[in-house]
Parts: sequence; C-alpha cells; structure tokens
Amino acid sequence: MAENGEDCTLNCPSETRDKGAYDDIESRSPKTPLVDIKSNRKNNDAGQADREIPVYLPQPPSPRLSKFSKSVSAEETVRTRRLRNSQESLSDRAETGSSTDSLREDRLSPRNEQDSNTKLTNFTIGSPVLQDRKSRPAKHEKRSQSQQSVWEDHRGRSAKIRLSPLRPTGPLPALDKTFASAALKAVNRIDRDCLDYGMLVKEKGGKRLHRNLSDSRLLENMGSDSVSVSSMKSVYSVLSPIRPQDVRNRSFLEGSMLGSGALLGAEELDRHFPDRRVGVYVVTWNMQGEKFLPANLNDLLLPTDSEFAQDIYVIGVQEGCPDRREWETCLQETLGPHYVMLYTASHGVLYLTVFIRRDLMWFCSEVEHATVTTRIISQIKTKGALGVTFTFFGTSFLFITSHFTSGDAKVYERILDYNKIIEALALPKSIPDTNPYRSSSSDVTTRFDQVFWFGDFNFRLSKERADIETIMKRTMGGDMSPLLEHDQLTKQMKDGSIFKGFQEAPVHFFPTYKFDIGCDDYDTTSKQRTPSYTDRVLFRSRQANDIRVLKYDSCSSIKTSDHRPVIAVCQVKLRPGRDNIPLCGGMFDRSLYLEGIKRRMTARELKRREAISSQNSTICTIS
Repeated sequence: MAENGEDCTLNCPSETRDKGAYDDIESRSPKTPLVDIKSNRKNNDAGQADREIPVYLPQPPSPRLSKFSKSVSAEETVRTRRLRNSQESLSDRAETGSSTDSLREDRLSPRNEQDSNTKLTNFTIGSPVLQDRKSRPAKHEKRSQSQQSVWEDHRGRSAKIRLSPLRPTGPLPALDKTFASAALKAVNRIDRDCLDYGMLVKEKGGKRLHRNLSDSRLLENMGSDSVSVSSMKSVYSVLSPIRPQDVRNRSFLEGSMLGSGALLGAEELDRHFPDRRVGVYVVTWNMQGEKFLPANLNDLLLPTDSEFAQDIYVIGVQEGCPDRREWETCLQETLGPHYVMLYTASHGVLYLTVFIRRDLMWFCSEVEHATVTTRIISQIKTKGALGVTFTFFGTSFLFITSHFTSGDAKVYERILDYNKIIEALALPKSIPDTNPYRSSSSDVTTRFDQVFWFGDFNFRLSKERADIETIMKRTMGGDMSPLLEHDQLTKQMKDGSIFKGFQEAPVHFFPTYKFDIGCDDYDTTSKQRTPSYTDRVLFRSRQANDIRVLKYDSCSSIKTSDHRPVIAVCQVKLRPGRDNIPLCGGMFDRSLYLEGIKRRMTARELKRREAISSQNSTICTIS
C-alpha cells in the first residue's frame, strides 16, 4: 500500500474507490465539513457560486468500517453523537423530556439538514473527498475536546436541572401470590370437589392432620402458581398423566419393592402417600342389642373437630343390632360415595366392618377373617373375638374386636379369654407374612405389622361407686390418672399378664359404662353399677413409633345404649411391598354402595323440601 492515500485512491477501481468514500463519510463527525467551502464554490456553476444548493438525495445505507478509516473509531463517533445530543437537550432549561425527544429535535434541526446535504453533495464529487486525510484526525480530536469542554460547561451551569426519572421513585408493589389474569381464571375454572387442592400451599409449612393426594408432590413443587395448578387439574383431573411407554413396560406381577413397575412398590406408595402414613379411624361400641339405630351417625364417624376424614374406617360392634344389613347401610350412608365397604364379617352379635376410600382399594390384598368363641356353652355367641386382616401396600394390618367375660371380680376369666384368642385366631391364611422371622405360632398379634385390638373388655374400676364419683368431681382439665389408678386393665398390662406389647393412648374422657339410655346419668337402677372404662382401643406395631394416635375420645352424643362409643384416630406408617400377594382387585359391596347413595339423595331432598316449606310465609285471614 502506498504511503500517500490520494494516489492509492485514484489508482483503485471505481467500486473500491466508492467503498473507501463510504467508510470515510461514516467515520466523520456530524459537525466536520467534508469539503472546504471555497473549493466547493469553484466546482459549482457560475450562477450558483455564491450559495449552496441543497441536493435532496436518499442517504445510502451505513457501510461497514474499512481499514481506510483508522483515524476515527466507531466508539468515538458514537460518543461524539451522544455528547451533542446531551448538549442540545440540556441547552433548554425547561426541558424535562427523555433522550428520545432530544434526538427527534436534533434530527429536525436546520444544522443537521445542512450537514446531511453537505455529505450527500460531497459524496457525489468523488476523489476530493479523500483529500487531506492526514489533517482530519487532528481536527476531529480538537472538535471532540471542544465538545467535551462545552459539555462540562453545561453541566456546571445547569446543576439544578433534573431530567425525568427513568425508574419509579418508590418501591414496586409486592406481587400477588396468585398471578393469574381474570381470563385465565375463567378458563381454568374447576369443580368444587377439587377446591381442596389449593390448601397444599398453606399446609406446606405447617403440620397437617392428614393429607393424601395422588399428585401432591407435583403440586408442592409448583409453588404458588395457581394458574398452572388449575390448568393441570382441568386437564388431568386428580390423576397424574401416564405415558404410553410406561403402560407398555409396566408389569405389576413382576414388580418388586423398589421397582418402578410394582403396583405396591415405592413409586406408587410415594405418589399416593408422600409422607408414607395412612389415616385409620377405629370405632368400638357396645350397642346393647338395641333394635333402633341412632338417627345420625355423623358425630360418630365424622366429628366436627377433625379437619379431614381418614382413609380407612374400621367399626367394631359388640351386642349389635339384630338387622346387621341395616347397620351397614347406615354406615355407608354416613360416609357417602367417597368410601366403599371393603369387607364385613360377623360372629354372632359381633360385627366388624371395614370401609376404605374408593381410590385406594386397588392397593389392598384379599381380606381374610377368623373367629374365636370364648363361651362354648351359650348358643348365642355373645363372647369371643372376630379378626380381619389384609395387606395395604407392603404393610399388613390386623383388626380384632372382642367381648370379654363380664363381672366386676372376673379378672382372671378375662385374662383366659385373651390367651385363648391369641392362640386360636388362625390368621393369616393365604396372605404371606411380611416378616416371618419375628412371628410366633402362639400369638397371632406377632404375625402382622400393625395390630389394633378394640372392644368391650369389661375391665372395671376396682373401687366403690361413691369413691369413684368423688374422684370424678375432683377431676380437672381432663386428667383421668386418679381414676386409672383403680383400673383393672391398666394394672394387668403393667404386670405383663395381658396384652403384651400393646399400648394405649392417654385417656382424657370419663368412663363409658354404665349409663341410663337416653341421658348422661350413670346407672340409677337398683344395681348401682360402678362407672368403668370397659370400652378400649389398644394398638401394637413391629416397629417403634409406627402408630401415632391423634385423637382418643368417647362420643357422648350417641345415647341409644348403656355404653358410649370410643373412637381412635391414628396415623400409621406404610412401607412398600411386593406384588406377590393375592390382590383385592377393587372388589367391594356394590349393592350396599348404591343403597347408601340413594338414601343420601332422599335425605337431602327431604331437607330441601323442609327448608322450602319453612321459608313460605303464613297467610293470615280476617273473618
């Protein structure tokens, strides 16, 4: 390359020469004149020598910088343009607009029009544009320094001038947790049955009584995005989506405890029970053989002080009503369509019924039961035991309801009843033992993971009635320890002669036996029986702390018998299992289910009609 830029430009082809002119024009400052005015006048016509003729030509696109424009960099050009725009904006003391307004004014100013016309005119001249290349960088630097001094001068003069802020002066308002628009809320509206899913976010930080949802892990990870949650529920209901590939590869019969394809394995267990605890509701009640049932069992099965209904309901009855089917229908009507009767069994007047949530019955094994009679001479089986067992996921359950020998002083006979039951109750039959190494052939309660034994044990308070009534009057704050000091069952359990390995939750209710029917008075007959804790719920587990009792109380609103029902609400630890057990296959009593729903509909219709009739005003007539 030649040292003289003029010779190089003249010897190059026209295409290359035009490109250099583009680059040189782009690299100039907007205020730098391209051609001296005198030379420009000489090149114009004679009639137009003393004035400039603006040429309105379209401005060519900005070309890329080439190696000929090393004198002025692109950064300096941008910096010079910004300084010029800032000076024009600050020149007006009343100016409070944004930088965009100053650019608009700069674009429409006469000086800019003159500069652009000069550029276009000089661009058409050709080679004179590229003259004096060595002198222009110095002029540009001088102009940049002069512009910098002008900028500093303006900044010092207009120190009190404030531009409009680009950001809000105060803090931004906090975003609502539910960041959904009205349109999205309308689109993703769901049924009222699914509204309880919104409570997951509230329960996330605190302790909850019980919560089991099929997609709870997915919902918790979603945080507070209620739009996504509602959208997912509107598409997939309460079930998680299943990929076709999973359906092809899934084989329940070959699944193992840790395998992803097991119906009773860890993956399925965590999907339905993230905390691996199931809610169990146990009821024991001596009905005294009454023919007439209570008009309402809501207080017995669905107390108002419980936040959630439980997953499994087990109701054991001693001296049950003559019509067992009617009793089971009342239970189904009370629990409603969310529950199905998994199994029912009887032994004389001993009834044991198991209800389970209808979406959980697929994870149950076949249900087995066995009975033991402790009074052989009697034709009517009033004393004995009835046991029901099944496996839920990988945890085996045993529920026993029993009625021991009555009498204040017959403690030894009751111990014999207990020993006979644990030896003679032949369970399990075909369901495999989850831990055969810890089982005993002489004790049925050692063959299962979780055992609940409840019923009318007939253990009394070994104290005179007057003394018991005096202690009951002194009892304050639900502390029943002074009464339990005279309890026969508590004493025998401490000695280890009965219910070995079993526990009982703290008792905070008054004795449940014996009342006058229909009132809260204890026995006022001539026998004057001593109030006692005959109705109990005990539990045992293979692993420590697997059973946690949330509530242990009596139901004082049921007064159709001389006994008060006793309820126990528990959370039971679950473990994954293998699919090597005989599965229930979703079997339940369908006819009872339909009858219970029919009765609920009839009862609601009657209530609705009563409400309508009560709202109708009475018309008064004047005779």
